[in-house]
Amino acid sequence: MTDPPVVEKTDSAAPSAAPGTLGAWVLFVLLAVCGTAVDLATKWWIFNRLGLPGQSPPWVLVPGVLSLETTYNEGALFGLGDGLSWLFAVLSLVALVGIVVWLAWGQAIRQRWLVVALGLIVGGILGNLYDRLGWHGLTWHHVVLNADGTVRHHVGDPVRAVRDWIHVYYYDKFDWPVFNIADSLLVCGVLMLLVHAWLLEPKREKETTAADQTAEPAAAAREG
Repeated sequence: MTDPPVVEKTDSAAPSAAPGTLGAWVLFVLLAVCGTAVDLATKWWIFNRLGLPGQSPPWVLVPGVLSLETTYNEGALFGLGDGLSWLFAVLSLVALVGIVVWLAWGQAIRQRWLVVALGLIVGGILGNLYDRLGWHGLTWHHVVLNADGTVRHHVGDPVRAVRDWIHVYYYDKFDWPVFNIADSLLVCGVLMLLVHAWLLEPKREKETTAADQTAEPAAAAREG
């Protein structure tokens, strides 16, 4: 009489700790789409309310602390790399491809924390990429000069720059670069990635190692 086949139990704890693949993709897409929509809607609203940069005075919400004002940013986050909008548009496309690859083939899709972080980042990337490609349809209403005095933009040229509108400062002691919702999404997503890399991933690896070390003697005892 032969022994009945041994059915190995699968570890059900791991899948339950992460979203199902379909649910994770839905969550990722929802965060990216909603983030992009909120960013573009708020830009449209404030630019329609205050007009193009320099056309209206700032809308002061908290005197000496917070105001809303329209401005263009041809650089990256918080004005870094001014005048290189085309380069950051290309880098944005590369980042989008990298994120999808990480989710699909790097198994990031199985970790809810990473799904949320990358969804926020993609929402921020798409919101600012929309502006860098000039899809908002705005044009320059004044001549823009380079540092050496040469003309960078003529009146009527399409604006391929990010629309910023949130200004945080503290009187004349502190002045944060004007930003938008997309920038905030990017910062939140990157902070979540840092938390994952420094805290969550080392903890997960330690727990996995401890579980493997516990399982090995038990397996050896069963075989003995």
